[in-house]
Amino acid sequence: MSKINMIHHINIQISDRQRTREWYESVLGAEFLDRGPALNERQLQLRIGTGEIHTSDTQEIIEVPRVHFAIEVGDWDAMLAHLDSLGVHHSRTAGGAFGPNVGGSDPGQGQREDTNEHYTYISDPDRNLIELVYHPLGLESSQGEELGLVNDEENVRWVQRSGFVEDAYKSQPVQST
Repeated sequence: MSKINMIHHINIQISDRQRTREWYESVLGAEFLDRGPALNERQLQLRIGTGEIHTSDTQEIIEVPRVHFAIEVGDWDAMLAHLDSLGVHHSRTAGGAFGPNVGGSDPGQGQREDTNEHYTYISDPDRNLIELVYHPLGLESSQGEELGLVNDEENVRWVQRSGFVEDAYKSQPVQST
């Protein structure tokens, strides 16, 4: 069996692409991935750090308690200040989805006892649950050596066929105004 290297993307349900795109860009600093007109029509794709979020349009969002994805943030205090400045509610218990006796007593954030990891939960406009985490102790190898996170949003991306997006737009019918 081939070794798994990483999670490539997650997929979430959404009901309004423009609202979702604007929310993820302003709240989490996501980058829209222009994959050409056909792929863009099929789904919204965004990059957060070096990972991707793909979406499925639906008229009726199916909420599943406790199902979430997590994002590692680089500056905990700055992230909380950013959420507060935008009026984005954050919660240690994800609005009751997780037990009230874990992570301390601050209703807005928690801290895990084993790693000192800070965490909080937010919800996007379609109520997809997102956990924000911050590991102040850092990352280490299985041999205990300190490691840095891959954090190069400008230069790390999946290779696309040269000219694919440009050619895809050229093949679209010209719309008259």
